[in-house]
Amino acid sequence: MEAVIFDLDGVLIDSEQVWDEVRQSFAASHGGAWTPTATRDMQGMSTPEWGAYLVSAVGVQMSASEASAGVIAEMEKAYAAHLPVIPGAVDAVREVASRFPVAIASSAPAVLIKVFLDVTGLPVPVAVSSEECASGKPSPDVYLLAASRLGVPASSCYAVEDSTNGLRAALAAGMTVLAVPNPHFPPAPEVLSKVTVLSSIADLPGALT
Repeated sequence: MEAVIFDLDGVLIDSEQVWDEVRQSFAASHGGAWTPTATRDMQGMSTPEWGAYLVSAVGVQMSASEASAGVIAEMEKAYAAHLPVIPGAVDAVREVASRFPVAIASSAPAVLIKVFLDVTGLPVPVAVSSEECASGKPSPDVYLLAASRLGVPASSCYAVEDSTNGLRAALAAGMTVLAVPNPHFPPAPEVLSKVTVLSSIADLPGALT
């Protein structure tokens, strides 16, 4: 194994609930009606994909690009007030980065990935948003692009994920996948059965020994 690629939301920052609260509030303020499946449906979607989903499935009364821009602006405000870094995540990434090339492959927009890296100062040379790809997770595109930019075959990469769609994306990329299941939105059991499950991100460096 030659590299480690991290998801961001749910793995390094406890942000899935923040995304959900911001999107629900934004939708309610702009003519939308939240559905029982909306939260899970959007997990892993790229920015253009979830912007379009808010319009087509939730009923937000604006264009997809306006919806995504509005939500991202609210997320920036939320992160400025408090960046919910998961305990142990920064130390885990630093330790792993001392032994492997590392990257982030996230569905988060590039501007929010940058906020995370600026605040934490983590040594992550490659950070890829699925905004840059044709499709978001569960498509493997963002993982394949991150591996390519590291110059490492996807089959020689570990991927660290927390959600059903993220795990499916990393598996589809042909990576060795480690799951840190999101306690708020647990991954599907049939997907967890195909990966190595860790109890916390702090366990990652030991699992790679």
